[in-house]
Amino acid sequence: MHYTGTIWRPPYEASSLLLEVTAGCTHHSCKFCTLYADLPFPFKMSPLSDIEEDLKEAKAQMKLWKGGVPRTFLTGANPFVLNFSRLMEIAELIKTYFPGSETIGCFARVTDISLKTDEELSALAAAGYDGLTIGIETGDSQALEFMNKGYLSADIAAQCLRLDRAGIGYSFFYLAGISGMGKGEQGARATAGVCNRLHPRIIGVNMLTIYPDSELYGEIQRGNWQEETEIEKYKEIKALVENLNIPVWFGALGASNPVPVQGRLPEDREKILAVLDTIIEKVGEDELRDYRKNLRHL
Repeated sequence: MHYTGTIWRPPYEASSLLLEVTAGCTHHSCKFCTLYADLPFPFKMSPLSDIEEDLKEAKAQMKLWKGGVPRTFLTGANPFVLNFSRLMEIAELIKTYFPGSETIGCFARVTDISLKTDEELSALAAAGYDGLTIGIETGDSQALEFMNKGYLSADIAAQCLRLDRAGIGYSFFYLAGISGMGKGEQGARATAGVCNRLHPRIIGVNMLTIYPDSELYGEIQRGNWQEETEIEKYKEIKALVENLNIPVWFGALGASNPVPVQGRLPEDREKILAVLDTIIEKVGEDELRDYRKNLRHL
């Protein structure tokens, strides 16, 4: 298989066929991000010939995939940036080698959605594109602007409403700590305000971990930004859970989270809040900070 660098996928895509169609990120400018630092280039698009070779190889290993391959996850930071024609070609190739394939997912930036017309989004939905994972990070526009995400909270709402209309499902990644010291709970409430207008299937929480090779580390050294404490991050997550008013699966399960938390909202809200309260009240800042310091990579 043509895999380039570290392959990142959401926890819930563990059983999907991982198919490389891009490597790296077209934006490659978020101040906190070091995920693609191991690549010798910011972004590349895989030739269709490589994609087809990988599908052939996966088909040859079909005996290892009991029940077939119902879902494919396209790898890379934001494969949804590819133009409509290329995405449709990829969908056709997947169907050629795996006729039983039902859905295709991938990471997407908010700005990738804006590159497609409403008609193209509807056609992509019909071709099987569903369950995009979007790293919105926060609904705090001030934080989004400082971190150079390339969009604001109004863009999240506008573009994801277009996905709703087209019938393309999506999930969000939220980044606790992105608003900075003293601003986390405010950022969480702003995020809930955005999410409550939309229909994400999953809201997955990651916790900001700052590495020395990030641009954000330099901003901290220059005195331009202060990191939240670990307890602040948990208070921020609590504020998010308290203010979400939509049915959604909520989880903080990735390596950046010292203590796993998960449940369905609104049914499990009190259970989730109880876990968060226990962490806030009984787990010390030093213990949580030690975990963060020893997290070599996400």
